[in-house]
Amino acid sequence: MEVGIVLIEGFEKWLRTLGYAETTVYNSTNYVRDFFFYLKINEVSSLELVQPETLTRYHQHLQNRKNKRQNGSLSNNYITSNINAIKRFSRYLQETGKPFFEVSIRPKPESTTSKTILTQSEIKALYKACTSDILGIRDRAILSVYYGCGLRRSEGIGLNVSDILLKEKRVYVRKGKNYKERYVPMTEAVREDLENYIYVAREQIRSFKNTKPEALFLSMQVKRMCGNALIERVHKLAGNANLQKQTGLHILRHSIATHLLQSGMTLEEVSQFLGHSSLESTQIYTHLANE
Repeated sequence: MEVGIVLIEGFEKWLRTLGYAETTVYNSTNYVRDFFFYLKINEVSSLELVQPETLTRYHQHLQNRKNKRQNGSLSNNYITSNINAIKRFSRYLQETGKPFFEVSIRPKPESTTSKTILTQSEIKALYKACTSDILGIRDRAILSVYYGCGLRRSEGIGLNVSDILLKEKRVYVRKGKNYKERYVPMTEAVREDLENYIYVAREQIRSFKNTKPEALFLSMQVKRMCGNALIERVHKLAGNANLQKQTGLHILRHSIATHLLQSGMTLEEVSQFLGHSSLESTQIYTHLANE
């Protein structure tokens, strides 16, 4: 469907106009692109022909699809995000006066027991896998932000070097979920790792082009690192550490939340640390902490 390209471009502009986070815009348009490809190979030639059964079969297709990056099937989280993007797209069609379809699918929520949590010894193994060169120093900083400070993927991507308040031992999160700002405390070990990265490794990377970029995490091309690049670094560390579990930026966040509860921190304190808007979002970790 040639019209699909135009609709996806319009959808992307609509998301940006409404102020959705950059990662949500990027992922939502990719999910809708996948949906159009599915429609094409199943000979659904226009959106007017999309029926409830079409969406049910698409949902089943996602549940049966193999994970291209790792063994096994797609996670519930991925499938939920995909279906939510289709719902967002349907809303875009409706609000812009285009032919639309109803999405009544309710994806299965991710259970607490399905969340992957790294043990403290596995976290130590990730840190130990960091080398002493520029990339290794940057890797430690990535772990410090996503495990040590428990930031969300988009929050870490959006960090500028000016957001790292070393003297105050705080990280200023400007682009939190639902546009909420917060300050996240850092331990002395996290402060040292970030200071070493900012004044040593980052300075060396920055010197490659003699520019003054704002971004905290810089690629070797002296550009802000994207989420996939950050994830690849964590996957590389996990491989070098011989970890058998799935790893990722959000898994680091899940892990620190669980470890803080296990150490005796209250639910309210962990909720504030994570930037949750309600305790209900944090309570999922109490089950994990008690296992």
